[in-house]
Amino acid sequence: MRTAPCQRLLTAALVAAAPTWILVGTAPFAPALAAPAPSYAQLLGEAEVTAPRLLAAKALIAQAEGLADQAGTLPNPTVSVLTENVAGTRNYRAFDQAETTLQFNQLVELGGKRGARQAAGQADVDASQAHFAATRIAYACDLALAYADAEAADRRVDLAEDELEEAQRDDQAARALVAAGREATVRTIQSQATLTSMRADLSQAKAARAAALDRLAVLAGAPEPYTAFPVSLLDTAAARTGGDGRQDPPTGDPLASPGYRASVADREAAFRRLEVERARATPDVTASLGVRRLEGDRATTFVAGVSIPLPLFDRNRGNISAAQASLTGAEARLEAARREAEAGVRSARLQARAAQDRLAAADQSLAAAQEAYRLTRIAYEGGKAPLSELLTARHALGVANATKVDAQLARVDAITALARVEGRIPFGD
Repeated sequence: MRTAPCQRLLTAALVAAAPTWILVGTAPFAPALAAPAPSYAQLLGEAEVTAPRLLAAKALIAQAEGLADQAGTLPNPTVSVLTENVAGTRNYRAFDQAETTLQFNQLVELGGKRGARQAAGQADVDASQAHFAATRIAYACDLALAYADAEAADRRVDLAEDELEEAQRDDQAARALVAAGREATVRTIQSQATLTSMRADLSQAKAARAAALDRLAVLAGAPEPYTAFPVSLLDTAAARTGGDGRQDPPTGDPLASPGYRASVADREAAFRRLEVERARATPDVTASLGVRRLEGDRATTFVAGVSIPLPLFDRNRGNISAAQASLTGAEARLEAARREAEAGVRSARLQARAAQDRLAAADQSLAAAQEAYRLTRIAYEGGKAPLSELLTARHALGVANATKVDAQLARVDAITALARVEGRIPFGD
């Protein structure tokens, strides 16, 4: 929104003249003031520690690391104390014939259970890290799109304000020509109708900008919507490829797609969980070692033993079948991710080339529309062209400006789509 120079000077004078106690006294109760948006790179760096989506993905890594640490722990031993031959009859009424056993029991895992758990835990950590990398890239792409969308909405407001100013100038010129008898009265009615339409377009553009700024603030985790974009991402997108719209996009590797890499990690984690279930089918051994006190003989002996469960009923077949099905599903998702990555790379290349051509055409159309409007306005002010031609030329100029913004936004979308399938941060150095 433009502010008149005198209005800005008046505002600065009022602030300077305000008593210090007023400013200090009201500061604690004032809401947070919106500020211009930082550059996309800076905003992405700040979002690393504030964006809820990234924080949630990091929490999943910490969760997997904790479970992996727990997977390597050994079973706790047990200690038991058993007293026999007491509180009975005859010779066993007291504790004279008591037999007291202090026993130490340790579960010994067989079949490579601990190693399988550790491998599965590490696979889950790798999978969570792969998903975090995919989430980070997806977030960076979404943030770039939201940033460019908000910037485009801001430019559309500027264009609508410029068109409204031009329409007001055309209305003044029309009134002057009507007053001089060089135009019919209907021309002023036409210009007023155009002004009303322009004001409605401006109101709609402002509403769209407010919504886009809110979406960007929510995605970035900012407390207040931003107000301006000192560093343009739309212009950066054109500068990255020279701005001529003729350079071919880089060749993407489908296997570098973050979605494919995450699917590979998921498949490995599913295989490791299957190995855990297979290892659990092997019975464990409990080794026992203790000391026994025989009060009747006033003697002490050692006891030792081993206990092994008999796998008559539970052989863990159901869990093995479930883990095998999970592995089959992971392999199917991996194949689907590979095909989607290959198709995504091809689509992103075509989209990037089309966006380059579209932006080049938009630049040429805008230059032609600007020159046509300039010449038509000169002819209209000289009485050599009717108002209808001027309105048509101005409308064509507005369409060309809007088309340029749309082409720049499509360029950002194409670059972002290519970065997404290539597994990299868009607009990164």
